[in-house]
Amino acid sequence: MASVVYFHVGLPKTGTTYLQTILWNNRDVLRQQGVLLPGRSARQHLWASCVVRGDPRLARRHPDAPRAWSEIVSEMKAWPGPALVSHEFFASASMEQATDAIEALSPATVHLVVTAREPVGLFAASWQESIKNRETRRISRYSRRVSEDPLVVWNWRALDLGLVLDRWACSLPPEHVHILPLPPADSPKKLFWQRFSSVLEVDPEPFDLSAGFANRSLGVAEAETLRRINGALEGFSSPLDMGVWIRSYLADERLVPRNGERFLPPPEQIEECRRRGADALALVRARGYDVVGDLDDLVTPAQLPQRRYPDSVTDTEVAQVAVDTVAIMLSDVRRLTKELRVSRQETKAARAAPVSPVPLPLLSVPRRFARRLRRRLARRGDRASA
Repeated sequence: MASVVYFHVGLPKTGTTYLQTILWNNRDVLRQQGVLLPGRSARQHLWASCVVRGDPRLARRHPDAPRAWSEIVSEMKAWPGPALVSHEFFASASMEQATDAIEALSPATVHLVVTAREPVGLFAASWQESIKNRETRRISRYSRRVSEDPLVVWNWRALDLGLVLDRWACSLPPEHVHILPLPPADSPKKLFWQRFSSVLEVDPEPFDLSAGFANRSLGVAEAETLRRINGALEGFSSPLDMGVWIRSYLADERLVPRNGERFLPPPEQIEECRRRGADALALVRARGYDVVGDLDDLVTPAQLPQRRYPDSVTDTEVAQVAVDTVAIMLSDVRRLTKELRVSRQETKAARAAPVSPVPLPLLSVPRRFARRLRRRLARRGDRASA
């Protein structure tokens, strides 16, 4: 079994995409430094989180998905050194599920890694991410209570640092629980990676950070427009539909580039964020967890910038965003239609072209049969070109 397993369980919207992109694009570098990143892709770690959290619909995602956790564990059992598991959706697992997952890694020493963020920014970012995943609730109705369902991620269940630590860290010594606050936006971009790599005890310098990126934000009018579009959509319920068309094409590629106004939650939700954040920090200090960075980065400032919240967006603003977006999408349809027409013409021309002799690999064919096959292919080519 791996000697040590670093179990990075989130929180969601705390720089996890940035870190995971670096890890998967530098998997060989990580391995050269003795750390295994098991599985075939980041998607397998997502599936593994679904297995741990008891998702009964997991087989609909992919035939391999239900085996993801057992395959990752098996790969770590065959590895003698440190290993890493990373996906933010593990955060919403129940205490029993978290305990079972940690016990499945025995006899490895488990280090829990929890990335965290100032709670008002975290709450706003998570609502936005839920909108990208076809949520229709207004921000004022978002996460009004803590869900009891481990499959629910866009909720205080996975966003409240104290609640996640209560479920995941109960069986681990404090020195094996590492809290990584997301640095302020004006910090050097690589600082967060350097802190994460220090927990893994790897040298951060050989890693190529050029592919690491953070999810960009929707503006306030764009977020409200997408929320209303979600309510009008029919179908688009599969993970593929939501990931490709709503999240990637519409949100990230068409609405995010508008660089709209940033927003905040309504005042009463800001106060709830402050309370939950203060309670979580008190818990971290009282239990003596290892903090890699500055806990003050998790404190909501006394004075926040003056920003709108999404419920204030008017019908006129939504209409303008929708008109602009439809114009862009119409250009997309025209361009793609032209490309499809050209592709079909090229395919038709290729099918009508004369057939040339095709050399085949004949290493396993007896020599006399190989000569006979070559002669037949040559005659076929002569007939095709006649």
